[in-house]
Amino acid sequence: MHSNHLLLEEPIRMATILEPSKASFFPAMTKIVGTLGPRSRSVDVISRCLKAGMSVARLDFSWAGPEYHQETLENLKAAIKSTKKLCAVMLDTVGPELQVVNKNETIISLKADGTVILTPDQRQEASSEVLPINFTGLSKAVKKGDTIFIGQYLFTGSETTSVWLEVDEVKDEDVVCVIKNSATLAGSLFTLHASQIHIDLPTLSDKDKEVIRTWGVQNKIDFLSLSYTRHAEDVREAREYLSKLGDLSQTQIFAKIENVEGLTHFDEILQEADGIILSRGNLGIDLPPEKVFLFQRAAVYKCNMAGKPAVVTRVVDSMTDNLRPTRAEATDVANAVLDGSDAILLGAETLRGLYPIETISIVGKICAEAEKVFNQDLYFKKTVKYVGEPMSHLEAIASSAVRAAIKVKASVIICFTSSGRAARLIAKYRPTMPVLSVVIPRLKSNQLRWSFSGAFEARQSLIVRGLFPLLADPRHSAKSLNATNESVLKVALDHGKASGVIKSHDRVVICQKVGDSSVVKIIELED
Repeated sequence: MHSNHLLLEEPIRMATILEPSKASFFPAMTKIVGTLGPRSRSVDVISRCLKAGMSVARLDFSWAGPEYHQETLENLKAAIKSTKKLCAVMLDTVGPELQVVNKNETIISLKADGTVILTPDQRQEASSEVLPINFTGLSKAVKKGDTIFIGQYLFTGSETTSVWLEVDEVKDEDVVCVIKNSATLAGSLFTLHASQIHIDLPTLSDKDKEVIRTWGVQNKIDFLSLSYTRHAEDVREAREYLSKLGDLSQTQIFAKIENVEGLTHFDEILQEADGIILSRGNLGIDLPPEKVFLFQRAAVYKCNMAGKPAVVTRVVDSMTDNLRPTRAEATDVANAVLDGSDAILLGAETLRGLYPIETISIVGKICAEAEKVFNQDLYFKKTVKYVGEPMSHLEAIASSAVRAAIKVKASVIICFTSSGRAARLIAKYRPTMPVLSVVIPRLKSNQLRWSFSGAFEARQSLIVRGLFPLLADPRHSAKSLNATNESVLKVALDHGKASGVIKSHDRVVICQKVGDSSVVKIIELED
């Protein structure tokens, strides 16, 4: 075979690899969820995170109280106002998380082959001999030979700040463990994970419920990240709880899969949840290392076919302390995008990491490069085949809009929607161009007051790959083709032009309702 024949078949020309990445208004189609904390809670840093590409702010209640997170949230609101960039809010529950209680923040050195006792007696002080924990039932749950991991934020398996323990014996309520690696534990919060062990604690604790009922309601949270989801029933219980809390009945529940129990019941959980977070920190130590990528691919594929967002965590751990990710991490981010993930969730990297803005920026750039080689054609065919025939009315419209946009090389798809469902269905087919979701507010009443819907729906699309929301003027209708509707279209087109995604002579695909019918039309812009 001639060498020049190879050049014809190359998906990427080698010369283009050396070209600098182009900056754009939408850094990537894949979304970035950033965890706000000590290193990322000032108005200035949050503003720069938003400009770098963060579209969802996660507030993790595993540490710090409601007052602390409220202060952070007020700073987020100020940053949104100054940058004019929308951002959704995700409340992450504590769930049945086991923690080492280190009240005095003592630095604890543990030496390989030594022993340490895990005790539920929280009156004892944390030391290299004894680690008090927040759970009385550990001695009943584990047996000799079981594996326990402890680390700040979470065990990664590659650092000297996490420790791997093996249960040697159980003495009443205490668990005596052999230390497998030398490590130094520093900080106030160490998470404890007992590998493949059922922990008999509720998924939504009373403390979690209290935080949701007060802080969550006050701040009308967009997403609830349900930590340690193990069964579909966990999601149903959380949904029932939210449904009684006024505005939170619209809050979306993302099930966080963190252990083998959640993996076993994945299909039923996916049916109940609005989206899935693959929490690879815990999952990566519950599963054999060679199986982690298999679960990720299978889980993301299932989410894609169900049209529900898939969020992947723990991608650039080393950027907590370093300005560049490792080669393996950069490849890992790209593979998450190629697998079909909607969003990348950054935890410690932005919470306590030294470089929160740089991390968001680099992850966004890697995502954007991976999206260029994402096999959209194959993905589209797989999705259409999975949906099967006859398609529902909305599904047919969504897939037709994407097919038309690709055929005419449209620069953008504009979708008018009030519930956000039509726009999410279009995004499900992973078009190669951005989808501008123009959310038309609806007037609603709860017998006490009138209010407009739309803000939740707009923000909740900020976690869906390729979807970029715009909140329209409530006086405009999503269903008519009259003058007001044309003016909404003009607003959307102007927004696209201002952000650089639409230029003169571009083609744009529009999806909207006209009366009871849904219409897909193609327009070509003039100068």
